[in-house]
Amino acid sequence: MTAPVLLAGSPPPEHDYDADIVILSHHRTVETIAAIRSASAQIGCDHHVIVLDQDSPPEMRAALIGTVVALDRVSLYAIEANLGVPGGRNLATSLGRGRAIIGLDNDAVFAGPRVAASAAARLAADSSLAAIGFRILAADGVSLDATSWGYPKILLPRAEAVFAAKTFVGCGHALSRHCFETLDGYDASLFFCWEEYEFSRRAIGAGWRIEHHGDLAVIHAVSPEARVEWHGERWRYFVRNRLLIAHDRRGVIGMIPRTCLYLARGLRAGRLTATIAAIAEAVRLARTRRRDGNLKVSADASGAAMPVPTVAHPALSGRCSPRFAPP
Repeated sequence: MTAPVLLAGSPPPEHDYDADIVILSHHRTVETIAAIRSASAQIGCDHHVIVLDQDSPPEMRAALIGTVVALDRVSLYAIEANLGVPGGRNLATSLGRGRAIIGLDNDAVFAGPRVAASAAARLAADSSLAAIGFRILAADGVSLDATSWGYPKILLPRAEAVFAAKTFVGCGHALSRHCFETLDGYDASLFFCWEEYEFSRRAIGAGWRIEHHGDLAVIHAVSPEARVEWHGERWRYFVRNRLLIAHDRRGVIGMIPRTCLYLARGLRAGRLTATIAAIAEAVRLARTRRRDGNLKVSADASGAAMPVPTVAHPALSGRCSPRFAPP
């Protein structure tokens, strides 16, 4: 695959700075432009906005170029392929040097002007913190987007609070670049769905922490016409990827309970054939994946616990390393 091409704007600085704000572009012209403008308008920290377009139509790219040329500290890159969410984020992140990586979906905007700065400062102040999940608001900017709540329902009353978590929601979040690069980024082989959970499991297993910070928020303008439907590819990735993650932890035995669960759900929803196909695909892919246990925690010179990779992650054959373009 060819390297990303800079279509508009200036490349990220070659020195370290506070934060990169990463936005993936694939259709959704109006929403993506709103996301870019919102990211560019963030204040309070030294940040750069990196937009990676993944094979959108020429007319959309022209609209994005027209937006980016009028903004400072924004880069618009393009590739002639769709690497999916984790692969795209890996590649876009590799282009910058921000100590924090702020992820913003292309159909979301920041709920305030200092969200990125606050998240970057909190990550900088706590080296054990791998990721911060933001509160995801509905399009009205007030109510919670229930479709994007990624935690147990019992925690809903604490949506505006800070609490320890086992994952984060990709729509709006912040990552420690040190953690991200140490763990070699997202598992790009997942393509779509569960990539944040898979990354979080490895981060927690290596000694880092995940938190939800409900005082930091984004507003999610869901685009039904551009969203992958649950009865189509979305369901396939949901089932396949969750089974692969179960395999990573406990092998084939770990896949059995969820296989039964998804078969029952698929039968009730009239998606039995698609569910069986997704399960079969997971079983096939699991044969080439390593189990967990590929990380250990060592101590740095100051004595602090620092996660260090000991072998490649299971899906390296399909993953873009944060510092290298995909094969």
